[in-house]
Formats: sequence, C-alpha cells, structure tokens
Amino acid sequence: MAEEVKVYHIEEIMKMLPHRYPFLLVDRLEVEVPGEKGVGIKNVTMNEEFFQGHFPNNPVMPGVLQIEAMAQAAGAVVISQDENYADSKRSVLFMGVDGVKFRRQVKPGDQLRMHVEKIKARRNIFVFKGTAMVDGQVASEAELTAMILE
Repeated sequence: MAEEVKVYHIEEIMKMLPHRYPFLLVDRLEVEVPGEKGVGIKNVTMNEEFFQGHFPNNPVMPGVLQIEAMAQAAGAVVISQDENYADSKRSVLFMGVDGVKFRRQVKPGDQLRMHVEKIKARRNIFVFKGTAMVDGQVASEAELTAMILE
C-alpha cells in the first residue's frame, strides 16, 4: 500500500526554512517519504522582484533561482522527517551543485514543480537529485549537496 502524501502549506514551510520574501521559493511542499522524497511547488507570478530586470520585455525566471528553489525543497523534505520541526533550530547550508542542466524557460504563470529525492546521506550531509518541471516538461535539473545544522 502506497504511503499518503503529506502536504505542507506556506505557514508550515516558513517554520522549516529560514528564508523569507523575496527569497522563499517554495509555496507548497508534498512529501512522499519524509526525509527522502517530495515535491516543492513554486507558483511563478509576474510580481516576482527578479522579473524587473530579468528581462523587462521577456520575463524569464533565472536558472540559479530554479536551483535555489530545488535546494529549498530538498532542505524542507529533510526537515519534514522531524515531527517537532517547528521547535527545532535547524539550518540548511547549501554546499554544492553538480550536473546542472537548463532545458526550458520558466515564465510568469508557470507552476514550477521541484521533484527532489535523496540519493546519499552521511551524518548531516545530504545529496539530492532535483528535477524542476513545468507542465510535465523538465525545466532544469541538478544534483544538490547540503549540510543540516542544529
């Protein structure tokens, strides 16, 4: 029997991650396996600050922010395994990114779905495979390494 997906809304995500506007890039989190696998969702709107300069007549979400959004989703998935995450003082420190590929543009009105899955863990260091998708198409992908600190 498949496990039920646990959904976290923005108020809960803000208890997991220290990021705030305009740098919190996960609006919703769907955890399939706590600590290991889930999907972060970012609803991309024209109101994003980065669209003022990237690019005024052709708004495109910067690729580095897509990678950051995947990293935030992965961090929240790791933190979700602790049922007392709201009382925890954990920080997620991004350590590295490998194998980055950008496949399509992300525009206002798109919903970016960041599929993240743990592929390695050693003590407090985690490696995730991330794939950001829009309408079933890969927008970007990367392997992300992060450290979780108390």
